[in-house]
Amino acid sequence: MVNGLGVVGWGVGGIEAEAVMLNQPISMVLPQVVGYKLHGELSAQANSTDLVLAITKHLRAKGVVDKFVEFFGPGVAQLSIADRATISNMSPEMGATICFFPIDEKALEYLRLTGRSEEQVAWTKAYLEAQEMFRDYSNPNQDPKFTEVLELDLSTIIPCVAGPKRPHDFVPLTNVKQDFLSCLENKIGFKGFQIPENLRSKKVSFDYEGQKFEIGHGSVVIAAITSCTNTSNPNVMIGAGLLAKKAAEKGLSVLPYIKTSLAPGSGVVTMYLQKSGLLPYLERMRFNLVGYGCTTCIGNSGPLPDPVSQAIVDGDLVAVGVLSGNRNFEGRIHERVRANYLASPPLVVAYAIAGTLSIDFEKEPIGKDTNGKPVFLVDIWPTHDEIANTVQKSVLREYFTEVYGKVTQGTPQWNSLESKSTELYQWDDSSTYIHHPPFFQSMGRLPNPETSIVGAYCLLNLGDFITTDHISPAGSIARNSPAARYLESKGITRLDYNTYGARRGNDQIMARGTFANIRLFNKLIGKPESKTVFLPNGETMDIYDAAERYKNDAIPLIVLAGAQYGSGSSRDWAAKGVWMLNVKAVIAVSFERIHRSNLALFGLIPLEFMPGESADSLGLTGKERFDIDLGPIDHIKPDQEVTVTVTGGTISSFKTLLRFNTETEVMYFRHGGVLNYCIREAI
Repeated sequence: MVNGLGVVGWGVGGIEAEAVMLNQPISMVLPQVVGYKLHGELSAQANSTDLVLAITKHLRAKGVVDKFVEFFGPGVAQLSIADRATISNMSPEMGATICFFPIDEKALEYLRLTGRSEEQVAWTKAYLEAQEMFRDYSNPNQDPKFTEVLELDLSTIIPCVAGPKRPHDFVPLTNVKQDFLSCLENKIGFKGFQIPENLRSKKVSFDYEGQKFEIGHGSVVIAAITSCTNTSNPNVMIGAGLLAKKAAEKGLSVLPYIKTSLAPGSGVVTMYLQKSGLLPYLERMRFNLVGYGCTTCIGNSGPLPDPVSQAIVDGDLVAVGVLSGNRNFEGRIHERVRANYLASPPLVVAYAIAGTLSIDFEKEPIGKDTNGKPVFLVDIWPTHDEIANTVQKSVLREYFTEVYGKVTQGTPQWNSLESKSTELYQWDDSSTYIHHPPFFQSMGRLPNPETSIVGAYCLLNLGDFITTDHISPAGSIARNSPAARYLESKGITRLDYNTYGARRGNDQIMARGTFANIRLFNKLIGKPESKTVFLPNGETMDIYDAAERYKNDAIPLIVLAGAQYGSGSSRDWAAKGVWMLNVKAVIAVSFERIHRSNLALFGLIPLEFMPGESADSLGLTGKERFDIDLGPIDHIKPDQEVTVTVTGGTISSFKTLLRFNTETEVMYFRHGGVLNYCIREAI
């Protein structure tokens, strides 16, 4: 997000962050820098969310993993700092390391707005000009030379959403209804649910709060204004409030069973929504303030009403979530909601009012007014001038100084917490939230690297775009999962399961939650399910249980995967959990940046198929056994070729590339991971 304000910085994996806290540098290959030229202006119908979803589609298709992207051109000057931050914050979804916007006059205006003194602003500008880092986007003579250049005309941006399963699956608003109907028909995949034709119009009735309702495929059951950037952008938040106001004035409403929420990224948002008088209208549309920070976008929506959840199960319905977040990966938002679409805050409110994704807003009314007259989306959509005027009057400097002036003070609840002053953490063996992890229990004083893997079975055979949400879910804990059984054994009832994210301090939970996403498609099973086959006897079981059996039999494991393995959140448990399942290597078509780094830094072996090859093209089913030999530890080099020997398959061997990027990563592997290295160095 800070890239939008001219700060060069990027997200790293949790394991890298831990290493930095232990005084280790981050090693990396010098990235290519892709220039992204913007020109033109956004149309009156489009907003920053529409723009970022279009850019996400473009950059993901282009391929910018491990690259920096820098925006330039006269179009950048048309974007506010909040708009630029919205773009920068979706860098992971685009695949880029950073999406950078150099500082210009608008950045200085933002510094003033957020409480910086004129003296600070003057110093900032003088320093940047002296360093030739201050940018005039209208001056092409200041444009740097890039590795390559991409272009986008802002006037071509149209209202849109992205989904139903990936942030870069861009869908123009005019095509949403037809696209969703096609998804119902298509084979199971990123754009398909494979619903039989005779069941696509199925409806299920239920009672809720004394009323009878009916839902079907495409019914909206979650509508959330959530995300740190979208909900810190005054233009789209004021836009959502104005739309809610116009809807309320026409007598429109949101059905009571739809789980709506408003989770601003900052307390400043609440203040300017109150100042503008728009917060009461959002509340009338059932968008009540639920808190600040990650909510529905990370899977923290909480349970659906029981009648709604049961109706979805009874009808095997493809229910819909619409949210203003960054990520909509399978199984991330809610276990019962298969189709999730990213949209701007105004569109989130609009779809909540409509109650369904199966609507063509241009041709079909969103509802009826108090006189029974049809109301169309265009009738309640706010204009750019309305939004700009409201922002000008309501987003005030003093709100920023008030909120951030006390940001380090903490709440009374936080300040009242007691903590013991001890040099070592006092582990509580009875805690189901924090548990002493096993990472160092078998570590010796000297490194003993495992460079040869013999007779490994394949735990999972996965396809393309397996996200860290597939690998290590952060959302709700399913009732019939290994993690749930563990909690039940500790006397924890269903009501208190909480989420994987909340229990990430307990390795026993997180190991059982690894690959526990109910939408995970394992080719060994042939359907979406968090299970695998224990290959020695062919028994199907939970993935954790199978891994434990292999571990008890001293059989090492590998994972086969497709392209862009490890996309999504920078989740350290997606590496730690895999390590705890006794997986020694992951062989993929390609890796996402942060996850590859996490694997390498935790002592696992990331291998890539040779260009143009994959498990499928080589005829691998995942039922073979695999030997991997990296050679003598002192001879291991970044990107070296590694031959994998296959037993029981149609081929005897295949070549891979070792995806250690630097000599430093090789050194960490020699120690079994960076944390082991840090401990040995310390003692």
